[in-house]
Amino acid sequence: MNPHDELRSLTELFPDERPLIERAEHVPSALTPEPYRRMLVHDQHMTVTMEQFHGAKVDVKILDRRLDGDLYSRKIVLTRAGSEDVVQFGVVRFDLRYVTPAVREEILAGEIPLGRVLIEHNVLRHIDIGAILKITAGPALAEYLHMQPGGTTYGRLATIFCNRRPAVDLLEIPAPLGG
Repeated sequence: MNPHDELRSLTELFPDERPLIERAEHVPSALTPEPYRRMLVHDQHMTVTMEQFHGAKVDVKILDRRLDGDLYSRKIVLTRAGSEDVVQFGVVRFDLRYVTPAVREEILAGEIPLGRVLIEHNVLRHIDIGAILKITAGPALAEYLHMQPGGTTYGRLATIFCNRRPAVDLLEIPAPLGG
């Protein structure tokens, strides 16, 4: 996978007049600075990682979504439960053929973060990190993450395998973090 091609593929799912990302640079995992390394360089669901890092459950807020047959995509932010404090922006493309009807229904309902749905339904899953990215925020990402346009954060591209099938492609970008 070419990280820039995969990034473009995911961000083009939800076109916006304002650029989401001004610039993205592939960074080796070993050179990712803390605390981003702790947040991104692992094979766990970001839902769990965000909850551990922020010491609170997270809620999902869907900004946009589309369903094309079995291919479901959504643009989201995760917030600290019960607040408007954004902790992560994401784009998800999910091939729903690889999950049960109950999992599909819960994902489409959009009330629970994806990672939590997969965990609660005990879906056999493996997460493969495709790339760690140093991201310069465009105006759209800056708005979603409550940061300055041109500001820097880090993110990751990943694939979730459900029942040994590559079911989910992800772009996950935490809100800027202090060192």
